[in-house]
Parts: sequence; structure tokens; C-alpha cells
Amino acid sequence: MPVGTQGSVKTMSPEELTRLGTQVILGNTYHLNLRPGMEVIRKVGGLHRFIGWQDPILTDSGGFQVFSLAKTRTVHEHGVEFQSHLDGASCFLGPKEVMQIQATLGSDIWMVLDECPPWPCEETKVQEAVERSIRWAKECKEAKLNPSLLFGIVQGGSYDALRRECAERLVEIGFDGYAIGGVSVGEPEAEMFKAIEATVPYLPSDKPRYAMGLGTPRQMVEMVARGIDMFDCVLPTRVARNGVAYTKTGYLHVSAGRYKDDPQPMEDGCACYACKNFSRAYIRHLLNVNEILGLRLVSWHNLHFYLELMRQIRAAIQAGNFDRFCQDFTAHYREPNDGLNGHGKSS
Repeated sequence: MPVGTQGSVKTMSPEELTRLGTQVILGNTYHLNLRPGMEVIRKVGGLHRFIGWQDPILTDSGGFQVFSLAKTRTVHEHGVEFQSHLDGASCFLGPKEVMQIQATLGSDIWMVLDECPPWPCEETKVQEAVERSIRWAKECKEAKLNPSLLFGIVQGGSYDALRRECAERLVEIGFDGYAIGGVSVGEPEAEMFKAIEATVPYLPSDKPRYAMGLGTPRQMVEMVARGIDMFDCVLPTRVARNGVAYTKTGYLHVSAGRYKDDPQPMEDGCACYACKNFSRAYIRHLLNVNEILGLRLVSWHNLHFYLELMRQIRAAIQAGNFDRFCQDFTAHYREPNDGLNGHGKSS
């Protein structure tokens, strides 16, 4: 699911996202509530009409901002008080407020409000966050009055027992899908997979399971193998702004000097618009002279790569050969340790 935190997937139009085969895009409750504000969204007729997107939208609740804006927020028992990162104005988000905002947005998949603890974090603090998140999840369900889907969010940090407890109690409340949160907060990759493995067995297999804010192509393949169905990540457009393109063998730093006169596409055999029409040399030129088209073409390719990878995964599962697909992909794909492998939570 491409991420449009503030109502736009960076550099891409809704028509282009449709051409890429995008099924769902994301918006962020916290950011959209600040700008443009719910009065504007209400007058225009909802987020779909405001941004010109007719297909499903998932809206995050602002729970990740509890982590990312820790210096400017205060967690209370009934919600979170933020100091706006724009002008310092006070903004309170509790379960009722989050449900009201998402109702105004008119999104199709809503997320409950949760508390995302940092990593590392002592067990007593994570336990408090779990208790608070479960209580808020129940209050969100009670406050939701329309037929949009509502997903619960499992917290628990790196503590397996807390992950299991949170998952089981959320399943008891009952939601349309379940997300695994708190796995994009700076922890080592091994800890991330450990959190996924500690959670998935306690979530219903007949409901969507969603890893929030993840991941790299290899991580997505490996998490599908662990039972995850849905992903969102800003990496395709974020690394594009650094001149980096994804390929089936890893990264291509298309802005590098060795591609100055390279007539090849970013990836041989790729069916995306950028690769079918433009060379590495031209795209490198665009990036080096700061032409916006360069960012758009690399973003287009990267989004195509992610969406095509998920299409290939679905086809492999349907054909009964996903294990072989997973082995082949991970054998050929390499992720260098160059700072571009970080988790992707905001665009």
C-alpha cells in the first residue's frame, strides 16, 4: 500500500497510481487533521473526493506519532495531547476523536488509536502501553458507527508474552483485521522478525494481518512467509528521492557517475513506464540537474517494483510454489548496508 501521509503519494498522481495497479493507499489521521483540517475535508466531501482517489484508503490513527513525536506529546489515560509540530498548538487525540476524524475523512479501513512504545523499553512501560492500547481499541470499536473496516493493533515491544496477550485480547474484542505495530521503531531486524513471529500465531487466519510501516522487498517476502498479508512503506518514494531504484538483484544508484552514458533502462525486462521509455543516462541527467521528472520516474519504477513483487507473491501462493519463489528471490536480492534499509513510517 503506497503511503500518502498528507493526502498524496509523493510525486505521483492518482491516475498514475491506478495505472500501476495500486489497490489501497494510506493517509494519516494526525497529519490530515492538522492540514488541511477536518473542516476543509468535510466541505469538499471527504478524503476520496479531496485527493481524487476512488479506490480504498486506509487511515492510520496517529498512534505512530505517539512514538515519533515523543518530545512534543503527553500520554494520558484517555488519549494523547500533542503540541503541533507546525505551530505548537495543542491537539488532543483520544479514541472518540480518532474515530470522528476518520469518519470525516471517509476512509475505508480505519485503525484504532494505540500507544507505540520506543525500542528499547523496559517491560513495565510496555505493559502499560499494551493495557492502554487494548482499552483504547475497545473504546474505538464502541465509538465507530459506520460500516468501514476497523483494524486492531497489536503492541508488546520485544516481549513475546505481551505480544501474545495483546493479540489474544484484541481478538476477543473482535476486529475486521489485525495490525502488528511497534515494529518500525529502530530495533534490529532480528527483533522485528521475532515480534512478527510472536504475534502471528495468535491472530485469526481468516482476517487480514498487516505489518505496519514495513518493509524492504526482502523483508516483505520473508514476512509473507511468516503469515503477513498487508504492508505499507514509504521506502519506494523515499529512496527514489536519493536517486536509488529497486531491482530484482538489489539497489541501483542511478545517479552514480558510471551511468552517465548508459543506454540501458533502470532494470532490464521491467514493464514500468520509466524503464520502457527512458535510459539510465537520461534519468541520471534529470536527477543531477534537479528536474522533478527524475524523481517521478524513479518513484514510478520503485512503486511498480513493489506492487509487481506482491503480484508475483500472490501468483506463487496460488500456484503452490511460494517456498521456491521465496528461496529464489532471497538468493538473488542483495541489500547493501548503506543507510537505505531503514523502516518506512512517514513519507
